[in-house]
Amino acid sequence: MSSFPATPVPSPDLPGTLGALRTAGWRYRTVKQELRDNLLARMRAGTPRFAGIVGYDDTVLPEVERALLAGHDMVLLGERGQGKTRLIRSLVELLDEWTPVIAGSVLNEHPLHPVTPSSRALVAEAGDDLPVGWLHRSMRYGEKLATPDTSVGDLIGDVDPIRLAQGRTLGDPETIHFGLVPRTNRGIFAVNELPDLAERIQVALLNVLEERDIQVRGYQLRLPLDLLLVASANPEDYTNRGRIITPLKDRFGAEIRTHYPTDLELELALIRQEADLVAEVPEHVLEVLARFARAVRDSPSVDPRSGVSARFAIAAAETVAAAALRRASLLAAVSPGDDEVLTGGPSSTGDVNKGPFLTPEAVARVGDAVSVTSTLRGKVEFESGEEGREAEILGHLLRTATAETFRARLAGLDLSGFTALVEDGKAIETGELVSATDLLSQVGTVPGLAKVLDRLGVGDAPSPGQAAAAVEFVLEGLHLSRRLGKDVTDSGRTRYGSRD
Repeated sequence: MSSFPATPVPSPDLPGTLGALRTAGWRYRTVKQELRDNLLARMRAGTPRFAGIVGYDDTVLPEVERALLAGHDMVLLGERGQGKTRLIRSLVELLDEWTPVIAGSVLNEHPLHPVTPSSRALVAEAGDDLPVGWLHRSMRYGEKLATPDTSVGDLIGDVDPIRLAQGRTLGDPETIHFGLVPRTNRGIFAVNELPDLAERIQVALLNVLEERDIQVRGYQLRLPLDLLLVASANPEDYTNRGRIITPLKDRFGAEIRTHYPTDLELELALIRQEADLVAEVPEHVLEVLARFARAVRDSPSVDPRSGVSARFAIAAAETVAAAALRRASLLAAVSPGDDEVLTGGPSSTGDVNKGPFLTPEAVARVGDAVSVTSTLRGKVEFESGEEGREAEILGHLLRTATAETFRARLAGLDLSGFTALVEDGKAIETGELVSATDLLSQVGTVPGLAKVLDRLGVGDAPSPGQAAAAVEFVLEGLHLSRRLGKDVTDSGRTRYGSRD
């Protein structure tokens, strides 16, 4: 079965001819007028204006709204992974759901406002009987990732030699094969990473932004394009990979700076919204990862000019969940009855007709985050003097984030019951392939565990996996606060014992 969404189908109640369109009271509005009207309507109704955008309510979004109300084209400046593209794409929801077009028009021309000579002639000839098509707002968005090999023909258009060979003259607009920008007429066009666009190609956008016409092969077509142009850029790209030429910057009405989540709660909200988790990740583990991402971002060992993408924390959460699922699956092969819960799904052979299968409970623990320091270091640009120390730096920052979360979550609790577990030379062994049942059997009944579970939000009836995750978090926190010792065995298991 295809996973692609069905193509929207216009309502049969929508007018089918130009005459019916006029009778129904439709009028022509520019894209910027349309965006302004719909934004104001949402403001007055108190409904969300930008779906899925986290952390910008009091900073970036008010500036975007002012730009839209002013009818300004805009450029979003920010480091990688700050949601610039997501924000740009969300603007589409402010367009009308359906808009009328001249059927067959390459430029999506409005029946009440034709722009090409051929369309004007068609309207004059057909009159009120002109067939009207309907374009969904999802089809009114164009996007181009700027690359050095992008040409003027890609963006604006070029002469079609086949149409010339058919006898049309060079000055005839019908000889032009239009590029991405004019084909997004009456919509929103986005240029991602604008500084990567060669300067001579950026010149081609000057007329689009100001005069709203286009030039192809030296022939100036007076086609009044109707669109909102939005671009994204990294501030450092002005001097590193390229720059936005001054005349083009001057033509953007608004320059808006984006940023990473300003506090921990927003970082956590973003992870919860975006991460596709294949196993349960407790809240305290997510908090460790959120603090870890923020610590990496603020570290003097990391190049601040490139930034640390929000995708870092999201990928970290997905990696930790995958580690939990791997442990559960490997332990199921060794001990099929250990910690298992019945879940529906295909068999191991892929035959969906063989019924459900047993999958062991998969709950992430704080120890699973260790794998993140090696698998995700490619997402971080370090300062030149830190070569060879990348894993060491990330490991230190992860331990710092774990200690901060431990203090924030469990400060003030009496954890002497856990330290008593390792008296007389005893040790608690955990690790990637230690099951929840095995870990809990070593711990037994611990005074204070119920209060720990309550602080971590697990509740009165935790599953074995949730309880094991809480126990491991306490053991690691006590080690980081110098109340327990810790060793890693040759087999990769972790042993918590007395500091003596």
